[in-house]
Amino acid sequence: MKAFKILIMLLAISVALYEQVSAEKNIYIMIIAIVVFMYGMMQLSAKTPSKNQDKEEEDVK
Repeated sequence: MKAFKILIMLLAISVALYEQVSAEKNIYIMIIAIVVFMYGMMQLSAKTPSKNQDKEEEDVK
């Protein structure tokens, strides 16, 4: 599933970059591509533990 999300994010960024260099830019396609990329980054980074997680657990005790 992680590989699928990364593939979708790469596709979204490539579409956004292609739209950026094209003669007639479609802003809606660029916005959708950026939103898909940001959502994918949010999903992938949600499983990364915080640097302060150990400190927060000690403060609770």
